Amino acid sequence: MRVYVPLTLPGLAEAHKAGELEAESLVAYAVTPALREWYLSDDIEELEYAALNRAALASLRLLAADGGAARRRVVVAVDVPDRAAVADPDRGLDPTALGEVRIAGGVALAKAAAVHVDSDDAETDVAAAAEALAAADGGDDDAQFVVDGAEDHELLWFATQEIPNLVGLAD
Repeated sequence: MRVYVPLTLPGLAEAHKAGELEAESLVAYAVTPALREWYLSDDIEELEYAALNRAALASLRLLAADGGAARRRVVVAVDVPDRAAVADPDRGLDPTALGEVRIAGGVALAKAAAVHVDSDDAETDVAAAAEALAAADGGDDDAQFVVDGAEDHELLWFATQEIPNLVGLAD
């Protein structure tokens, strides 16, 4: 199963140094039954893209919590056994948890298929979105417009061999 793990550039640097995405319970996003129902598509590529975008929003939340991180969303695509990614059935229809899965224990970074990162021209919009996120969550339509502005930027695809170069962006 392909899962999408939200990070920041400092988080990617830590994972690169450790050789794994570490956590007792790693939060990721995947094509879950709830995501399928919400997105109303049978096209696996569209569903995977929706899961990637859910992870990008989670990465934005990590940026909002870490004012010192470079203002770029980071998502690592990782392949894990199907049984390793578990969706919480109690949160399945919660709009904030669509596609969310938990993975017990760490995942070797060697299992990563790709890394998705904002380009440098997205930084201004991503920074503004991180600032506006709390207000958007509170129902502020203007703030939601700012958050949506970050989502207008497509994440760039990088091969796993490029992670050392990406880690250099965290400095």
